[in-house]
This record gives sequence, C-alpha cells and structure tokens, in this order.
Amino acid sequence: MESPAACSLRDIEAWDAECDVLVVGLGCAGASAALAAAEAGADVLALERASAGGGTSALSGGVVYLGGGTPVQKACGFEDDAEAMRGYLMAACGPDPDEAKISLFAERSVEHFHWLVDRGVPFRESFYPDTGIEPPTDDGLIWSGNENVHPFRDLARPAPRGHCVAKPGAAGGLLMEKLLARVGATPGIRVTNDTCAESVVCDEEGRVVGAIVRRAGERANLKARRGVVLTAGGFIQNREMIAEHAPPLLRCKIRIGCEGDDGSGIQMGLAAGAAARRLDAGSISLPYYPPEGLKRGILVNGAGERFLNEDAYYGLVGEHALLRHDGRVFLVVDDAVHERPMAGMEIVAAGDDPAELARELDLPGLEATIHSYNEAAARGIDPAFHKNAKYLAPLVNAPLGVLDCTVENAIYAAFTLGGLATDVEGRVLDEGDAPIGGLFAAGRTTSGLAAQGYSSGLSLADGTFFGRRAGERAAAGGAER
Repeated sequence: MESPAACSLRDIEAWDAECDVLVVGLGCAGASAALAAAEAGADVLALERASAGGGTSALSGGVVYLGGGTPVQKACGFEDDAEAMRGYLMAACGPDPDEAKISLFAERSVEHFHWLVDRGVPFRESFYPDTGIEPPTDDGLIWSGNENVHPFRDLARPAPRGHCVAKPGAAGGLLMEKLLARVGATPGIRVTNDTCAESVVCDEEGRVVGAIVRRAGERANLKARRGVVLTAGGFIQNREMIAEHAPPLLRCKIRIGCEGDDGSGIQMGLAAGAAARRLDAGSISLPYYPPEGLKRGILVNGAGERFLNEDAYYGLVGEHALLRHDGRVFLVVDDAVHERPMAGMEIVAAGDDPAELARELDLPGLEATIHSYNEAAARGIDPAFHKNAKYLAPLVNAPLGVLDCTVENAIYAAFTLGGLATDVEGRVLDEGDAPIGGLFAAGRTTSGLAAQGYSSGLSLADGTFFGRRAGERAAAGGAER
C-alpha cells in the first residue's frame, strides 16, 4: 500500500494552532473520542473533511450492538449477561477474534449504554420481533446477528442485542445529531469542518506530536500536545486498497461508506510506523430477506447444494456466498413461500417439479437437494443445517421458482473491517505490538471487534466504545514507546 510519508518535526517551522488532543474525523468514533477527551479535561480540536460531522455513521441504520443486561433488554424480558455476550462474540466475530477487546466490551457494555443515553442518544424499551434490517418502527431492540440461529444459539445463551436509536427506519442520522449536539455544547471542544488531514508529524523519537492539514487549499500545521486520534473511517471507497487487500469486495454492487472512507486515516497511521491487521476482512451482506417468509426457501450454490441454514443473518449468508461459493448462489422457493424480495431479486427459473427446475437452471444436484430437504422438512427437522423449525416447510406447491442471488445480479453490500492495530486503550501499535507515542485510533480506521464475522450494530458500538477509550487515553498523555 502506498502511504503518505509522516512529516518530521524538524521540518515544521512554526505551529499554526495548538491543542491537547487532535481528533481526525467526526463520525461516531471521533465524536465519542472528542467528548471523552474533553470530559477528561483536555483542550480538543476535532477536524472533519466534510462540511459537517457525521460520516458513514450518519448514513447507517442506527443500530448499536449492546448487551449484558441493558435496561432495554430487561424491559423487553430478555436475560443477558457479559459472559453470554462474550461467548457469542468470540464465536461469531472470527476467525481469530480479538479476545481482549471483546471481553472488555462485553464487561462494560451496560455502562456504555448509559454513557450514550446520558449524552442524549434515545432508545425505546420495546422489542421488534422480525429479523432483518432496522425496524420500520421506533422500537428499541432487535435480533441483529446470529445469536438465535445454529450453531451460535448452542454456544452461548441467545439474546437480542441490536439497540435501535429511537426513530423509525434508518436512525444513524439521529444518533449523530445527538452526539454532535453534545460535542457542540461541550466546553473544550473546537470543531473545524472542510479540513483534510494529510499527514501526522513525528518527533525524533517517533512520537506523534501533531498533523499537517489543508483547508480551502491552505496548509496548516497543528500541534497536539498529548495525542492525535485517527477516526477517519475505513477504505471501502479506495479501489486500489481494496484491490490489493480485499479484492472480493470489488465484486459487491454497494459500497457502504461515505466519500471519506478512502483509507487516509489508515495510511497516515502506517506512515507513522503502525501495523495493520486483517485488511482482507470485510462485512458482506446479501439481504435476500425481508420478507422474512423467504427464509422458508433453500439457498443453494452452483452445484445445486445447500450451504447454510437459511435463517442465518444475511451478513453471514453474504460472506459464505461470496467468499466460499464465488457469488454463485440461488434461493429456491415454491408458490407458497414466494414473496417479492425487498432487494428485488429476479426469478431465473421455474418448473412444476424439482427435476424440471434443475434442468432449466442446469444445476444437476438440485433435484436431490430439494427431495432430501422436503423429506426432512415434512418431519419438522433439518439434520443438515438445523434451520429453526418455524422456517421449515416442504417445497411442494407448484410452480417452484429460483431467485437469482448471484453477485452479478443481486445486491451484495460491503464495507471494510481491517485497519490499524490498536490495544484496548485505543493506542496504535507498531509491528512489535508496542504503542506508538501520541497516536491513537478508533472505529473503522482500526481492526476492531469483528475479524470477519459481523453482526449489525458492531460498527457503531465499536466506534463509540473504543472512541471513548482512545479519547480518554489521549487526554491522559498516552504512552511512550
């Protein structure tokens, strides 16, 4: 990856402005870092390259992954604790999830819920039962991952942990409205919009002491007495970085991220000597539902074979479809199951029986797959993939049909999960796992809770939780090498 060179302190003739903590990027991670640093007594300068803060967080669904027994969970009648939450995340966020980050997050998730609420983020104490995207209501709790599906339901006690900001539909804008209002009202925080950070400044020992930025075409040197916090998003909009590190994501039709998700924060960190982790990881969603009734169909690959239980979170379905089956997958339904998918996938084959369907689609194994599934589903079981019994129904109501879920013709939505290596304090680490003095990061600029496996709400949770920690640690002066 081609990175900008870090600037040497020797090349800085004068500082144009100073602060204790400089925050680069004002999405949910940056806003949380700025708030935490200011609340710890630091003089904070927050930079945003756009004309206003918000970033990708403001474009999101507004689901925050929280658990361990939050007031919303308790009010809705769900039992949860830190150990169950930790068990699920360790199973679902792999391979090779960050155990230290997951454990700390699970232990302090309830406290973090209260932190968000105390800063104006609203959550209703009500549950929306359907799975899928954020609810069309302002209900405050949903199943947002694989907690209640095989095999995860057998590995950790299931509980819904998708906490939805109280607004019908996508609520990321309301989340950021509340956080940015708090940023604007907090003494000690200055915000500069339309300002792009270009590189960090390092002293002779390699400590980060500031940054070079550009605003309205003019360069400015900004000194950070205690630390710089990089919260500039991921790199889904940087095709060169994607091609180098995560090429399957280039095949996805939708890149989830604002213009600023170009990897610039990651590149600035690398230039300062940071290590990167899991740059090949990405969230890949295939939203073949809602309607939820489509889970009664069966997903098959290019060989006509099932590959996953159909009640799985559509992020897991997308990962399996693209990374394990080359994006060549289909959904088989019958007349009783078929509904118009929200994502608009088209019927590519139809037939009165499995044999005709297999011939029309040229999937030789499909006939046997349907017969095997139907035989078990008629008995209310799914020995192959253990789909929830409420979604089991033999596909026998002619005509049978096949919905096109291939990567070329369906909606696959992706964003990056890899980034700078950080510890649980938000300190950026070098290749030897030593903290780089004065440099911190959070959010999608880092490799966070999800190594590859994802559940909706983890990005906002990761960004706000570890943004807080990065801001607090930067305000305290961080750590030297």
